[in-house]
Amino acid sequence: MDEARSVPKRTWDTCREVHAVEDEQTPWKMIKLLKFITLSVVAVTVFGLALCSKTSFLLLITLSSDGTETLPAEQKPVALLCIGCSLIASSVLLLQKSIWKAFYRSSKLPAKTTAAVVLFFEFLVSLGAAILTIVAMPHLDIVTNVTILNSVAILAALLQVVTQCIAKERNRFLLPSITAFILIVLGYVLFLVLYIMKDPFDTKMAIWVGLAVGGSFLVSLTWWESYFRLISQNSSSIFLKNLCKDMTKCQNILHILSSLLRIAVTACVLGAYVPLGQMDWDVVKSIPARETRIIGIIIGVQLISSALCHWFALAACKMHALRRCFILPLYLASLAVMALLVVPVIVYYQDYRTSLSGTQSISFTEYCDVVVTGRNLSLNGSVFPHLVLDVTQTLCFLDMSKIMDIGLLTGSAVSWWLGLFLATFHLWQLSLNRIQRTQDLFIRRLYEGGFMEQSLLLNVRFDIQTTEKRKTLRPQDPVKVFFCATMWHETYSEMMKIMISIFRLDQYRPRRDGETSDVSFEGHIYFDDAFRDVPGSRGRHVNEYAEILVEIIQKVYSSFLNLDKDLFQKQQQVPDQRVVRTPYGGRLVVTMPYGNSLVVHFKDKTLIRHKKRWSQVMYLYYLLGWKLTTKYFSKWGEGGNEAELKREFEKEKHNTYLLALDGDTDFQPASVMLLIDRLRLYSRVGAACGRIHPTGSGPMVWYQKFEYAVGHWLHKSAEHVFGCVLCSPGCFSLFRAAALMDNNVMKKYTVKASRARHHIQYDQGEDRWLCTLLLKQGWRVEYNAASDAYTNAPEEFKEFYNQRRRWGPSTMANIVDLLGSGTLVSKRNQSMSKPYMFYQFLSLASSVLAPSTVVLMIAGSLTVLLDIHPNAALVLAVIPPAVFLGISFKIKSDTQILIAAVMSVLYAFHMMNSAITLIVSMVREGTIMTPSGIFIITLACFYIVTALLHPQEAGLIVYGFLYIICIPSAYLLLAIFSMVNMNNVSWGTRETAPTPGTATPAAQAPQTQTQKVKSTLARFFTRAKCCRKLCWRGSAEELIVNQEDPTVEAAVPEPEPEPEPQNTLVDEVRNPEEEQGPEVPAFTCPNQCWVTQLQSLSDDMRLQEDTLNQDEEQFFRELTAKYLEPLPHDKEQQKEMTEKLKSLRNKINFAYFICNAFWLVTTFCLQLLDSFIFIQVPKINTNLQFTGEYIYIDPLGFMFLLAFVLLVLIQFVAMVYHRMSTLIHFVAFQDTESKSDKQKQQQVNDDEEDDSDSDDFMFPSLLTRMQDQGTLV
Repeated sequence: MDEARSVPKRTWDTCREVHAVEDEQTPWKMIKLLKFITLSVVAVTVFGLALCSKTSFLLLITLSSDGTETLPAEQKPVALLCIGCSLIASSVLLLQKSIWKAFYRSSKLPAKTTAAVVLFFEFLVSLGAAILTIVAMPHLDIVTNVTILNSVAILAALLQVVTQCIAKERNRFLLPSITAFILIVLGYVLFLVLYIMKDPFDTKMAIWVGLAVGGSFLVSLTWWESYFRLISQNSSSIFLKNLCKDMTKCQNILHILSSLLRIAVTACVLGAYVPLGQMDWDVVKSIPARETRIIGIIIGVQLISSALCHWFALAACKMHALRRCFILPLYLASLAVMALLVVPVIVYYQDYRTSLSGTQSISFTEYCDVVVTGRNLSLNGSVFPHLVLDVTQTLCFLDMSKIMDIGLLTGSAVSWWLGLFLATFHLWQLSLNRIQRTQDLFIRRLYEGGFMEQSLLLNVRFDIQTTEKRKTLRPQDPVKVFFCATMWHETYSEMMKIMISIFRLDQYRPRRDGETSDVSFEGHIYFDDAFRDVPGSRGRHVNEYAEILVEIIQKVYSSFLNLDKDLFQKQQQVPDQRVVRTPYGGRLVVTMPYGNSLVVHFKDKTLIRHKKRWSQVMYLYYLLGWKLTTKYFSKWGEGGNEAELKREFEKEKHNTYLLALDGDTDFQPASVMLLIDRLRLYSRVGAACGRIHPTGSGPMVWYQKFEYAVGHWLHKSAEHVFGCVLCSPGCFSLFRAAALMDNNVMKKYTVKASRARHHIQYDQGEDRWLCTLLLKQGWRVEYNAASDAYTNAPEEFKEFYNQRRRWGPSTMANIVDLLGSGTLVSKRNQSMSKPYMFYQFLSLASSVLAPSTVVLMIAGSLTVLLDIHPNAALVLAVIPPAVFLGISFKIKSDTQILIAAVMSVLYAFHMMNSAITLIVSMVREGTIMTPSGIFIITLACFYIVTALLHPQEAGLIVYGFLYIICIPSAYLLLAIFSMVNMNNVSWGTRETAPTPGTATPAAQAPQTQTQKVKSTLARFFTRAKCCRKLCWRGSAEELIVNQEDPTVEAAVPEPEPEPEPQNTLVDEVRNPEEEQGPEVPAFTCPNQCWVTQLQSLSDDMRLQEDTLNQDEEQFFRELTAKYLEPLPHDKEQQKEMTEKLKSLRNKINFAYFICNAFWLVTTFCLQLLDSFIFIQVPKINTNLQFTGEYIYIDPLGFMFLLAFVLLVLIQFVAMVYHRMSTLIHFVAFQDTESKSDKQKQQQVNDDEEDDSDSDDFMFPSLLTRMQDQGTLV
């Protein structure tokens, strides 16, 4: 039978409807170009910053030497002080960061032994760095100063040898480490021979040389921790193991102590050396302006370039551009510093020799005596020649005419550089995770500003995997992802989007028997209110939406199954799938083409509680309670080890994720993987959401596209950077099972709304409430801007207003809940600091005062347009919204929306006129320094710059004009509508009416008592027993014979009653007329139950009936009885709750609008007293020059403007930081994407190009890249 099914059933029906399954939204060519530009910029930046850091530091050392003339001898302490600042700059930054973390997060105190060991090594390192750079290096030549810093790798090379000998699997790099150690020692020997043999009786030089060698060796202790960790892992020493564990747990406190110690030691060495060197600190108080400028520029460049170089180097590593953007630029920077400092010396020397015109031959020693020492001390011209001569002066003690001196100098420099190269040779074979935490990449958080490239190269952890060992090492723990979609009344196109997205995931991570994938997927779709009663049938039928879903699954399955099949290739047929009767209705079990499973749960609202939140409760307890938890209790009952089972259980909870989806979400597998990366990286991330893009057409969708863009660009980025995202939208968010199963999260999510405020907070915005529960338990919620998802947005004004009517009060209720528990939340959640809570308070306050702010804006425009007093304009501006507010309490919501639509159009025209008038006014008055002018110009520039930082979405800026003119509608009228209708807790969207054109059923005669009894008995027995015989195949829309007149043709389907609104308080009240039909005659329906109904839909995907496991069936019965039993219909209770909702609405409305009224009245009073109370601002013209006049602004307007600018700056800074993080993550994802998948796709594209000249004219390929449609199936 399988062979027969493999043959196409209808050879005449080869034309198919194809669907775009490839990513059509992402501009891959632009991303590839952006990636190339980004990596090139990072590589050049790392190289340039490392060059600036090292060059400026060596110039400071040169200026502090004895023979330099650019800085007089008495001012040398200034240069030494700058060297000290360079050494402690990173310690100061680390101190600030550690204090911040210790203040807002829990920090443990280290053991005394741990603190003593760490501080001992830090003391030696800081002492060595200070002695080397402040005391010794000013007395050495420039070539030695450049290269002796490479010798700090000596102890690292030695410890690498020791570590690899202990851990034998790492002996692959044993030879380079040994060679590196020998070369560095050789460099020391050549260095000692060069300096000591030059004048064996020069005691001072011997001291300087000894201090240089000793200081460099002490500095090499900086990275001891990396190797001690490896030694402790392979050692039986309990002391070392406990030491490493304690250092990891107590990092913040240890960093505070070590930073303070480094600062103190550096200050002591600097403070002691200046008097010992016969110098005076008093000169620091009186430095000439010219020397101040020279020193200031050099130290400024050094500090800034060092910090930026560290950041960009870290970004290069996280981008997986280790070789091209990190290792190579740093190696080259060390050589470039040598060239930059030595080449000018050679050029100046050769130019001088050329200037003598061959009259005499001059040696380098004579050049030093004549030119360098005897130069003109006038420094009024360029500083560069004098700096070159100062650098030359450091080489004058050598006789460059002798091959011996040149050979020793060159030999030591080359030995040290090669030693550093071989000591860091293992970096070329590093393997990193897709996104690498800084603490897992670098052993130390701080950098060494004096020797930037050496500290960066040696700071990388030595215990990171190598490419040769990747196959033998244990990979990351596998991740299980359940993607759970909720559906109700989605359209055909919406269902098609999500089904294609789900089948993409199946294709992206195939499930193969015997193989373990890093990520495995399992899909579940929960279909609410999927059943209906059909006259003449023994059992309930699924509705037309469920039929459409099954039809779409069959079509998409066939498309993906034959994705790579050509016309005359053997087409595979859709294999048999299963349907199962369940206690909650039924399910369709589909094994997708690549092995992953998809289960569609059809819910019967008469058997189980429906609506979105209860569907979420259902899959939370089914997937996390039944499928994840029960098996461990079974193993424990069978005698399993309790400690081991608990460890495995906690591990699986942390590695199990739930992807929440809506029924119309369109996404790519890459978007899911990017969210998985966030949860894998940080164990305390409980949820992560992506960038949601609204789709559709029309002005309402255009407005929402810009609104969503601004919300994600600014608000969500700011929340992610400074704290936590407060709402992870249910249409596309990834949740960690451990977070959902935490105390007071999943259990509390099952609470029924028993109070009026519960209906607003719990049911109107269930995704935001779930995030509130996670935040209260200390879990972090993040936002990933590179994870794109697309969902349909309301296209009609009414649907948009109804949607926001739910969102507005729910958002406010959850934020108030968080702020009310601010102290507890800040204590439990490390990311929710007190300043961040204050930021949320300001955001809430601005939302509350938005209506009055819009009224003031309109009043200001009326003042200019009508040339009237501001108070008169304010009165005129208040009248329309006040009237709309008053009548909204008396009229229906549909009428309110109609009035709001008309007012929105009028306000839009007014905003256009105001904008034009404002521009004309600024041009006429010749100034932009007005509150309105500053506001508009700042807002426009802000949005433009923000859009340019999002090149993929920069085109959305064109919708900004529509967004601006709709401000009165969105922030004034919509606010009034939402607050007035707060007591309406219906869903408001997707409430479809019966199909237009269907016949209205005639009024039915009332049933007799006998007929009622018979009808009740018939319904009882038909639900207990359903016909299992396969009926003849019907269409998707079943034809039902009219029960009252058998002569009527069965051509017009009987219309369904209008679906009830979701989440209403009285959504289950039955219409009495529905129960007064005639007696049900014989079973005349072609399909007697939902099983045969689905089986009759198509022969292309045959459905075989299966049974549910008894234990699972018992679980669903207990779950339903415990949490999901259909709610009883108590009219008195519903009426009482309705009154409570109205009472709550009235209280909140009073507080809400009284705050706005207070703001308006205060402004009104201040405008009456404008001659007494004002703020004077200088008037500036369009050339930004002071005109001599002043503008007078009322204090409230000034405070509003100041608060607006502050919020804008905060969000802009957060947005820039978040953009950089997103770019790093996205580039890393592109580099670590499966190469096999890329090669397969490239092979397919190559095959298409090879076949482009064949028979495509007659038989087009089924897999063709269209210019504007992507890849088609």
